[in-house]
Amino acid sequence: MPQTTTDQLPGTLPPDPRSRASGAIVPVLAFAGITVAVMQTLLVPVIKDLPALLHTAPANATWVMTATLLAGAVATPIMGRLGDLFGKRRLLLASLAVMVIGSIICGFTDNLIIMIIGRALQGFAMGAIPLGIGIMRDELPREKLGSAMALMSSSIGVGGGLALPVAGLIAQNSDWHALFFGAAGLGVLAMALTFFLVPESSVRAAGTFDWAGALGLSAGLVALLLPITKGGDWGWGSPTTLGLFALAVVILLLWGLMELRSAAPLVNLRTTARREVLLTNLASIMVGVAFYAISLVLPQLLQLPESTGYGLGRSMVVAGLCVAPLGLTMMFTAPVYARIAARYGPKVSLMLGLLIIGIGYGAGLGLMSEVWQTILVSVIVGAGIGLAYSSLPALIIGAVDPSETGAANGLNTLMRSIGTSVSSAVIGMVLAHTSIVSGGVAMPSLHGFRISFGIAAGAVTVGLVLAAFLPSRRTATAAAVSSPVPAPVAAPAAEPSTTLVAGSGGFHGRVRDADGTPVARANVTLIDHRGRQAGLTTADEDGRFALLPPSAGAYVLAGSASGHAPHACPARYAGDGVPVEVDLVLARQGSGAPQAQEHSGSGTVAG
Repeated sequence: MPQTTTDQLPGTLPPDPRSRASGAIVPVLAFAGITVAVMQTLLVPVIKDLPALLHTAPANATWVMTATLLAGAVATPIMGRLGDLFGKRRLLLASLAVMVIGSIICGFTDNLIIMIIGRALQGFAMGAIPLGIGIMRDELPREKLGSAMALMSSSIGVGGGLALPVAGLIAQNSDWHALFFGAAGLGVLAMALTFFLVPESSVRAAGTFDWAGALGLSAGLVALLLPITKGGDWGWGSPTTLGLFALAVVILLLWGLMELRSAAPLVNLRTTARREVLLTNLASIMVGVAFYAISLVLPQLLQLPESTGYGLGRSMVVAGLCVAPLGLTMMFTAPVYARIAARYGPKVSLMLGLLIIGIGYGAGLGLMSEVWQTILVSVIVGAGIGLAYSSLPALIIGAVDPSETGAANGLNTLMRSIGTSVSSAVIGMVLAHTSIVSGGVAMPSLHGFRISFGIAAGAVTVGLVLAAFLPSRRTATAAAVSSPVPAPVAAPAAEPSTTLVAGSGGFHGRVRDADGTPVARANVTLIDHRGRQAGLTTADEDGRFALLPPSAGAYVLAGSASGHAPHACPARYAGDGVPVEVDLVLARQGSGAPQAQEHSGSGTVAG
């Protein structure tokens, strides 16, 4: 006879025992994310002085910025995959340690080559952001996951925005090497907090690390990003620029073919090709373009002399303070995102964020004549970018297996980096070609600033179109914001009719409507007695699913699908290899309550 526990109503998810988990995980991981993001804008206040400080030509000095970008782009997918395999906290600590070493190296040198090496090590720490998102998914209770991931995702912009005024203040009143020692101190503090307050994730991916895939991806990214970042210096039509672009295409195509044939690829391209993952990553590039545009335009506008007729004549520190609301607003939109996503889904919050960014840039076209106007534009654009960045990990996590969280978010972070690289190259070229001469010095023009804002608005428009084609699923929130978190999994959840076949152990069944119609592509989550996710799969076109529990015991099977009310039912697996068959009956939204039906098998089903 069906049975239910005394503390849980039938058809409901069990309470998450980690609702009382330490509240230190979120602020510690967010602090680590902000710390590594600071590396991107750490030298912006002194960038014009780098040739003199390093005793080199301006074209050579730009490598100090380019090295950080390239290392960060390479590190994000690689560190994400390593974290999935060997432990996300372990790799997070390693990322921070590399950043600290790089900062110390930079702090003791004025040599260009050594500085470039140190800056590359600093950039390598960007892998900490997808690792932090993965830890949050694995360790946080359901009700805290949405806003926590939003804050972690936004830390890229928060760190970059807050670094500008602080770095400007330090550079203006102290030796510029103090910037690096300060960064090292932040890194050591982040490591200590992570070591003592963040637990190691127990979720592990199957397989081995794809060294050949890592080498191929690294070579392809370097060949792609080098001409993007240096094309302005080399000439966009030069043989070097065009040759590197062609080389990037060849390397990445060959790398893709190799990954498709690999049993344990660095990046699961089949997963990446899913509509929700592919469109989210493409939209991420557009958000990256939009984010970096304001960071390039407003500081220059604020610091240009008033004699130009449009410059606001402010100091480096004041300019940084005026742009700082960009990062602060992104930080404070995390809880707002959680409410919007919980009600409407991350797709809606992404589109809303892009719309707000567009409004900000549209207003910015006419609001460039007063300091308060630049602050207003920063706040509006920051709010939009905060919502957009917060939505991206939820969309990714809702579409990938828990064992691929680190690698998938690493790839998404890479897409944002590519967007910022494209933005830097294109807007830098626009400002250079529209510059005017004032007092014998070439300066960016107001017309160039407006074109740059127009480019950002165009990128937002493309992002909106891409987001519109994302699946409209409120259940994406259930998978990414309110879903139970993963637990140790003895074997990865299998797709129906693949690893688990009829007659094998585990839970088998079908997801269907109350009238018996199969519900195709429904999500089915296996939850253990501690409230942790023990398996995840997607039903096939006939609604069939199969899940292998890690051990014998009591579980809950939760089903969800677009247009249907989510439903969960308790079930027990004896662990004797005999299948337990369960049908999940999902009521269409607005109809009666669903039921769970037991079929043949050695286990028992309660519902």
